[in-house]
Amino acid sequence: MGIILKNSRELDKMRAAGRIVSAVLDAVEAACIPGVTTAELNRIAARILDQAKARSAFLGYRQGGRPYPAVLCTSVNGTVVHGIPRADEVLREGDIIGVDFACFKDDYCADAARTIAVGVISEPARALLATTRECLERAIRECHPGRRLGDVGHAVESYAKACGYSVVREFVGHGIGRAMHEPPSVPNYGTPGMGLRLKPGMVIAIEPMVNAGGPDVRMLSDGWTVVTADRRLSAHVEHTVAITEDGPRVLTAA
Repeated sequence: MGIILKNSRELDKMRAAGRIVSAVLDAVEAACIPGVTTAELNRIAARILDQAKARSAFLGYRQGGRPYPAVLCTSVNGTVVHGIPRADEVLREGDIIGVDFACFKDDYCADAARTIAVGVISEPARALLATTRECLERAIRECHPGRRLGDVGHAVESYAKACGYSVVREFVGHGIGRAMHEPPSVPNYGTPGMGLRLKPGMVIAIEPMVNAGGPDVRMLSDGWTVVTADRRLSAHVEHTVAITEDGPRVLTAA
């Protein structure tokens, strides 16, 4: 399947889905306090999803034959992405948790993620979160017609490395629209001026995954949960971004 450009009507539908994603992440973030389980966070997300009459993009999604069992991904501390909510996983003071959520509304998808501080976190953890958020902002600023995917990825990697961190290479961002994953792949690394040229109507999910230690990751036996190989902290943020004649339009903003 090639890249599918979206018209203004389709972008408005994706924006409607994006507002639901933002509302879910707001509610989940407010609930990320010591003593809460990740299973409870998933219930909060599922309740708002149902109230919005939207459909989860995660629940039942298959990877290697294993359907994902929740509507939310909850990735604590050294988990990079795709952590599965559990009743026995309790948030503690000082944790950081990546929450990733996507949904369909009127057949169009939006996808976003945040990494959230649980209570008071350490200075190294705060610095990692701040850097990862800045990586995303710098990548979004590259999303103008005529720029290239290499510019987007370079914006992430160059800033992360300058701050002493590494970026994950095995997992990348993606195009999005009527499917959660569409072409093109959107790596968090690249060479400026290289790669696919951005055009109005393209919509991409940009998702920096930044590690405090090395870039290597491994998948756990559940077939979903991805952790840092050195078990040091990782942060993950994401927005769904449309390229327009007027510049980037963040469809999952508040």
